[in-house]
Amino acid sequence: MKDHKFNPESLMMTYGYKPELSEGSIKCPIFQTSTFVFKTAEEGKAFFELAYGLREKDPTEELGLIYSRINNPNLEILENRLSLWDQADGCAVFESGMSAISTVLMEFLNPGDLLVYGNPVYGGTDHFIQHFLDKIGVHTLAVFPDQDMDEIRSMIEATGKADKLAMIYLETPANPTNDIVDIQDFSELAASYSTDDKKVLLAVDNTYMGPLWQHPLQCGADLVVYSATKYIGGHSDLIAGAVLGGAEVMQRVRVLRTFLGNMVSPHTAWLLLRSLETLKIRMDQQTKNAQEVASFLNSHDKIEKVHYLGLLAKGTRQYNIFKKQCSAPGAMVSFDIKGGEKEAFKFLNSLRLMKLAVSLGGTESLAEHPKTMTHAGVEEEHRKKLKISDKLVRLSIGVENHEDIIWDLKQALDNV
Repeated sequence: MKDHKFNPESLMMTYGYKPELSEGSIKCPIFQTSTFVFKTAEEGKAFFELAYGLREKDPTEELGLIYSRINNPNLEILENRLSLWDQADGCAVFESGMSAISTVLMEFLNPGDLLVYGNPVYGGTDHFIQHFLDKIGVHTLAVFPDQDMDEIRSMIEATGKADKLAMIYLETPANPTNDIVDIQDFSELAASYSTDDKKVLLAVDNTYMGPLWQHPLQCGADLVVYSATKYIGGHSDLIAGAVLGGAEVMQRVRVLRTFLGNMVSPHTAWLLLRSLETLKIRMDQQTKNAQEVASFLNSHDKIEKVHYLGLLAKGTRQYNIFKKQCSAPGAMVSFDIKGGEKEAFKFLNSLRLMKLAVSLGGTESLAEHPKTMTHAGVEEEHRKKLKISDKLVRLSIGVENHEDIIWDLKQALDNV
């Protein structure tokens, strides 16, 4: 019989787990333990050498179990399975999306370095860049979706710190406006500033697309970051983050995680393993629903503009980028309601099926007001430039029947 390459969704039930090591249990148990027993002192020494990055791993060698701050069966199986979606060499899961983001930025940026970052980004990321990185002497340069590579290159040169460029950080599609940028273009830009002694890294927050609808590593990114709370967790019952990439960069990420101690607990890892089994089914339904919702909103007379990848005009730059690097338009829909905060709040307060809450990617549909909620910490002038206004509303579309979601949106808009 010929070998068969299984799709990731088929491997989410079994990959990386050996039932015979757990009394034949069909599902991986929760390994609720702090420490693990070594067979010999020599084995303990070898495990610690790998965990602390003291030597290179032999081709056939695996990192043994030491201590749940370093590794745990639930964590290892989760990271192995999550790597399949993005075809990554390695994965590290964290206790939150911000833990994942902050660990990456702290590991690869030093005082005096230059970080180029795309806008908009999640409000927490914006705050970390603006307030923490500045405090430790990292220089930052904000770039925007409507700028081409020549303009961005000129901006980098104008800083006088082009030789200090260490990382480009993108969030695409962007939260909350769904603005999209070309990952490959930024990968080539990073490569043009790399030298034999220093590689300029490209990191991409792929939370809005999840591990299903876009694969930044295949577009030239070095690191992909997720708030695993969102589509990967998918049930609004846990907090987690994830980083994936090549073997060399992931070794550095894991070592810093060991000493920061910000990995997920065995129980959270187990919950994420459960969620991965239905990830494709959930996300397929969510994007189908979102396309119906966006179409309804796009024709409503109380809506000024709908921001959704599925509505991008053919032939435009944004449309061409979308078709190049995404397999679906996703399940995040934002729109500008006619009026301002008063009308937006009236709409939000009138919803009956959808819930008024932040976060996204769960099975339930959510609605929120970015300016006063998720992006409240972003400077006012910066928000204006990003078009995060009083009239902007963000929706995360769930798995409910799309007709019920549309009914709820219609009756809420009728009350405005």
